[in-house]
Amino acid sequence: MSGTARGNGWVRPMGPLVLTWGGADNPLPIRPIRPPLGERMRGLGAEAPPWLATGPEGEPFDFCAAVRRLCADITTRCAELAHVDVSRLLFAVTQARNGRLRGLQARVTPLRFRGGHLTRQRHGVCYQVQRYFIDGQEMLYLITFCLPRFLDQNFDEKFITLFHELYHIGPAFDGDLRRHTGRGTLHMPSKRLFDIQMAELARAYLASGPDPALYTFLRLNFAQLRRRHGDVVGVMVPRPKLIPLQEALAFEVRSARDG
Repeated sequence: MSGTARGNGWVRPMGPLVLTWGGADNPLPIRPIRPPLGERMRGLGAEAPPWLATGPEGEPFDFCAAVRRLCADITTRCAELAHVDVSRLLFAVTQARNGRLRGLQARVTPLRFRGGHLTRQRHGVCYQVQRYFIDGQEMLYLITFCLPRFLDQNFDEKFITLFHELYHIGPAFDGDLRRHTGRGTLHMPSKRLFDIQMAELARAYLASGPDPALYTFLRLNFAQLRRRHGDVVGVMVPRPKLIPLQEALAFEVRSARDG
């Protein structure tokens, strides 16, 4: 199902209510990450230390698979994140538009509205957030990393960013974000204190004795991984849209009738 939604005299694209992937005929789209155009690769010519194993040389490095394995271990060791079910997180990447180190590193996108609701009324219109299914399992959060930028942070910054995004996931694990009272609803009253707390969680995780192979890739930058593996690849999916539900259902009925 696809079509357009009209509002205020203009037409905007309207996507499907449900996006599905799975099976050999409809796999998740995996794409290589490019160095930003016109940007000399940081670390060009620098070999990755041979004792930092990241998988077979010459084979593409699957960033999303690696970060999924790491997050699965983090949620079993960190009590503050024990509510997170990694099987219902979709890990993805987006291509950085420039070579700047500052800017978007990662983001978590909830696939439900506040309180875990599937729909929301706004200005008299009922909206639904697009639903994502993989192999029949519905995802509740989309976690997207901006590459190469994320990989070109230092090791500590990468870990803090990772905990930062996981901590945003609501304690009820209902597709909504964690919310705080007062100022800074999503980041606590002070973002600085929030970052300090995430650093403490990251240090506690590393002190708990996880298998270093799970996080070795975070010790390398994008250029080193790309030089070793030829390509750094990841899942690239569209960011979920808010769909006007009445118009979407009407379009679906018309399509079924005309089909």
